[in-house]
Amino acid sequence: METEKEERPLNFLEKIIEDDLKNGRVPNNEIVTRFPPEPNGYLHIGHIKSICINFGLAEKYGGRCHLRLDDTNPAKEETEYIDSIKEDIKWLGFDWGKYEYYASDYYDKLYEIAVRLIKEGQAYVDSLSAEEMKEYRGTLTEPGKNSPDRDRPIEENLRLFEEMKEGKYPEGSYTLRAKIDMASPNINLRDPALYRIKYATHPRTGDKWCIYPMYDFTHPISDAIEGITHSICTLEFEDHRPAYDWATSIDGIEHTPHQYEFARLNINYMLMSKRKLLYLVRNNFVSGWDDPRMPTISGVRRRGYSPESMKDFVNRVGVAKVEGVVDYALMEFCVREDLNKRAKRLMAVLDPLLVVIDNYEDGKTEYFDAEDNPEDENSKSHKVAFSKHIYIEKEDFMENPVKGYHRLYIGNEIRLKHAYYITATSVEKDGEGNIICVHATYDPESRGGTTKDGRKVKGTSHWVSKDHALEAEVRQYDKLFKAEVPGLSTGNYLDDLNPDSLVVIEKAYIEEEARNAKAGDYLQFIRNGYYCVDSKDSRPEHMVFNRTCTLKDSWAKQKAKLGL
Repeated sequence: METEKEERPLNFLEKIIEDDLKNGRVPNNEIVTRFPPEPNGYLHIGHIKSICINFGLAEKYGGRCHLRLDDTNPAKEETEYIDSIKEDIKWLGFDWGKYEYYASDYYDKLYEIAVRLIKEGQAYVDSLSAEEMKEYRGTLTEPGKNSPDRDRPIEENLRLFEEMKEGKYPEGSYTLRAKIDMASPNINLRDPALYRIKYATHPRTGDKWCIYPMYDFTHPISDAIEGITHSICTLEFEDHRPAYDWATSIDGIEHTPHQYEFARLNINYMLMSKRKLLYLVRNNFVSGWDDPRMPTISGVRRRGYSPESMKDFVNRVGVAKVEGVVDYALMEFCVREDLNKRAKRLMAVLDPLLVVIDNYEDGKTEYFDAEDNPEDENSKSHKVAFSKHIYIEKEDFMENPVKGYHRLYIGNEIRLKHAYYITATSVEKDGEGNIICVHATYDPESRGGTTKDGRKVKGTSHWVSKDHALEAEVRQYDKLFKAEVPGLSTGNYLDDLNPDSLVVIEKAYIEEEARNAKAGDYLQFIRNGYYCVDSKDSRPEHMVFNRTCTLKDSWAKQKAKLGL
């Protein structure tokens, strides 16, 4: 008798939302969340958790999730990043519909609020430098001290702020600060900056503004304007919550959203710092933001990870209030679990050794049926060509076999997957003694892997027909870093770059069915791993395949090789 699948218990955010709905604390009974990335780089795997939480909660409770680009720093923001963010979210299967917003949509409103704060004596123009401001701010154990400009007259503050807006002063000469409490136990309430001068062309507003609002001022007011009911962010913003609450309590702001924090996604062997990732890109340690070794969403997409596997991964990690580190192996486990069900099986020889079947007819070609995916009951099949000359992996032949070796050696019979039994008879070597060709005979009565006498063999090898195979480039990707915490031992994360994170095989041979593969297809090269067509560099005349991951976790062997 089948039992019902046990329901997953509610996480703390779901409990909050359900309690708010039950007790009438949600306007119009409609949950409104938002995903508010800053378009100053490509999204990374850590953002997947936030995307899934915000869009997922809105979906679960029949609400909506806004996409709001936090474009308050034009010096670091580019349209390229905005486009990539949208593509990443849609790849994960989420859609914000008509609810696309930008912090810059609210610049006029934010400016009006800032002027009102000045008029009410709640904000002032400060001339302290960044270094001086830091000195005046105090420490976690010592209160700050008031700026000499804190009691500047309101009319002078209004004039200076207007002149800042008109571009009369250089960057760093003035900031607009909130007048809150320089003795507050929370440093974020010690007269935080609201506006700074920045001469940079904005991707959307051009040169209209040369003063730009700060994040802690912009973000909560944007949430309030949009009617966000649950402002969900990661734990590093927990200390900023009092500043969030201060901003949403400003007179005239009609809606008061609430901020809730969850533990962000940290994965060993990976970096999730945009600044450090940007350094890797700009200094050519990787080929770009979408390099398949990068922990960016565009990188894992190009590497062949499926959106379903990544959503499964963050679901398994769960939503918690305490920071932790997730094992890279769990992520790859989720990828393998998903790809095993959907990847098309192909035979590919990455380290080829020629085998000549001497008793097979010259010029003859046979075709065998190969199932696309034995894990899929609706799977179809494709044809595999067989001929006199085939390639097998070098590791599948041993001239002097060790004990327990069951693949091809002189006098031994093995099964070629889908095809015939063959027996090795002799080898050819080059001038340096390297084996360049194996001669064999085949049993014509063993077609499809069965014989009339019912004999069995222990070894099975995959293979490709030399005359029919696709010659392609294969890129063997692995972890970008060889240490669980990059930079922990030396202080420099670059010291822990994995020298074997990319191994390029310029000439691999794949069965001809691979010619039909395209970017976005999921493939398994039998015995070698999961692969995909590279979405950027592959062309019909020169196909490139990326290894998504191995068939099982082989990192233990890699660590031993690297002496870790």
